[in-house]
Amino acid sequence: MSNSGSADTFDYVIVGAGTAGCVLANRLSAAGHSVCILEAGPRDWNPMIHIPAGYIKNLYSKTLTWNFMSEPGPGVGGRSFSLPQGRVLGGSSSINGLNYVRGQAIDYDNWAAAGNPGWSYADVLPHFKRSETKIGTGDPKYRGKSGELPITDLDWHHPVSDALIAAAEAIGIPKNPDHNGASQEGAGFFQRTMKNGWRFSSAKAFLYTARKRKNVSVRTNAHTSRILFDGLKAVGVEYIKGGKGGATVQVNARREVILSAGALNSPKILQLSGIGPADLLKRHGIPVLHDLPGVGRNLRDHYAVRMVSRVAGIRTINEMVQGPALLVQILRWLVGLPSPLAISPSVVHIFAKSDPALDRPDLEFACAPASFREGVVGLLDKQPGLTLGVWQERPESLGYTEIRSRDPFERPIIQPNYLTHPEDVKALLGGIRLARQLFRAGPLQKYVVDETSPAKSLETDDELLDFARQKGTTVYHMIGTARMGPAEDPDTVVNHKLQVHGLQNLRVIDASIMPSMPSANTNATTYMIAEKGSDMILADKV
Repeated sequence: MSNSGSADTFDYVIVGAGTAGCVLANRLSAAGHSVCILEAGPRDWNPMIHIPAGYIKNLYSKTLTWNFMSEPGPGVGGRSFSLPQGRVLGGSSSINGLNYVRGQAIDYDNWAAAGNPGWSYADVLPHFKRSETKIGTGDPKYRGKSGELPITDLDWHHPVSDALIAAAEAIGIPKNPDHNGASQEGAGFFQRTMKNGWRFSSAKAFLYTARKRKNVSVRTNAHTSRILFDGLKAVGVEYIKGGKGGATVQVNARREVILSAGALNSPKILQLSGIGPADLLKRHGIPVLHDLPGVGRNLRDHYAVRMVSRVAGIRTINEMVQGPALLVQILRWLVGLPSPLAISPSVVHIFAKSDPALDRPDLEFACAPASFREGVVGLLDKQPGLTLGVWQERPESLGYTEIRSRDPFERPIIQPNYLTHPEDVKALLGGIRLARQLFRAGPLQKYVVDETSPAKSLETDDELLDFARQKGTTVYHMIGTARMGPAEDPDTVVNHKLQVHGLQNLRVIDASIMPSMPSANTNATTYMIAEKGSDMILADKV
C-alpha cells in the first residue's frame, strides 16, 4: 500500500460527496465517528448551482459534471447520449431538475420480496420521512416535518398548467395533491428540493452542518483511483489530488470504506480495485481480488419522449425568460416573488397507465408550459408552447457499464440498451398516445393550436416508435449497477445491509444498489437509501 503523498486515518472513508455521501457524512459524524469524504469535483460555490433555473447550464457544464457518454444504442437508431452526473459537492443533487418523487409503495415491497429483508415500504417509509421537512400540507403518516431537506410545493402557477391538469381529469386521470402521500396515481404539481427560491442540494442540507464538526474532513478535487485492501478487508482508499498528474494520496479507514459515487462511478471504482467480472479485469491487466460478475451489470435508466404542442393566445415560459422580459423575472426572483427562475424544469406531473387493464400506473409525465427545441429540455423555442415528457416508470431494458482501461481518468463504457425490451416499447407507445389525448382534451383546446413534435401526420405504431427511437433521450436516472440481493444470485453485488458480497468493511450506498427501478425520479430514493444505510452501519457498530 505505497503512496507518494500523506496518509491519515478515519473511522469511515466515504467516496463521493453526492446525494448519499453527504447524508452519510452527517449521520456518522453526528454519532461521534471520524469521517473523511472524498469528492472528485470542486466546492459548490458556483452561483448557478443554487439558482433553480441554473439547471439548464449546470447540466451541460464541463466542470460540474462527469461528461459521460453512452455507447450507440441498438434500440435508439445507433444514437449516443450525454449522461451528465454531478461532479461537485452535492453531486447530482446540485445539478438535477429538483423534483422530489418517492415512487409507489409496491416498488419497495418488491425489493423485500426479492430477498432483501428490511426494504419493504413499511420499513423504508421512516427513512424517507427522516430526511425531509415537508413545507405546507402533508399527511404526517407519510410526510416528515423535522428533516434537514426542505420539500416545497409549487408557488408559480400558469393557466396552461392548470388546463393540463383539467385535461387529465377530463380523460379519467384523477387530481392528486400529494404524489408522495398515500397514492401516486393522478395529476398535480411536482414537489421540489428548494426553499425561498433557492436549490437545496444534499451538500446544503446535510454536509454544510457536518463539515463544521472537528471529526469531519471534506476533500474536494480528490479523484479516487482504487480501494485498498488487506486480504479481503477494505482498509482505505487511494486518490489523486487535483486531477491527472497530481499527487497520489492514501487515506485509511479503521471501520469501513463506503462507496457513494453513483451508478456509473461506484462500479468503475470497484472494477479498478479488482472487484468485478474476472474476464473484464484480466482483459485490462487488473489483478482479480474478487470475481463478482454483477459489478456494472443490471444498468437501468428512464428513457423519455418529449412531445411538444404550439400554444397561442397566452405567454409561456418561452417569452418570459428571453430578451428584456428576463430582467423582470430576475427582479421578481430577487425580491422573493414567484418566478419561472425558481421552479423545476417540469412543473406538472401525471402518473398514469399506458393500458387501462394495468393495476397501477406505469407512466410518468413531466410537463411544462414551454416548448423546447425538438423536445429537449433546456433549449427553448422562440414560440410559446407546451411540452409533455413521458417515460415508462419501471423499464425492463438492461444495460451495463465497465472500465475501458486501468486509467482511473478514462471514461467508462456505458451501454443502457434503451428500448431493447418489448415491454418498454409497448409502454412508451401507450404514453405517446395518451399524451395526444391530453393535447386534444377539451380544457387545452383554447390554447393548443398545433402538435409539432411528433407531427400529427405520424399515426401508426411504427411511425410513432420510429419517432421515439430517433427523438427520445435519457432522463439521467441510472441505477442498478451494484444491485442489492442475496449472495446466491450471481447478478447481485451487495447484501441487504449494503455490504459487498465476499468482502469485509466495504459497502456501496447509492443509486447503484437499487434492485429495480422505483416508479420515480431517483433522487428521493437515494436519500432514503443513505438514511437506511447510515442506520445499518451504526447498528453494526453498537
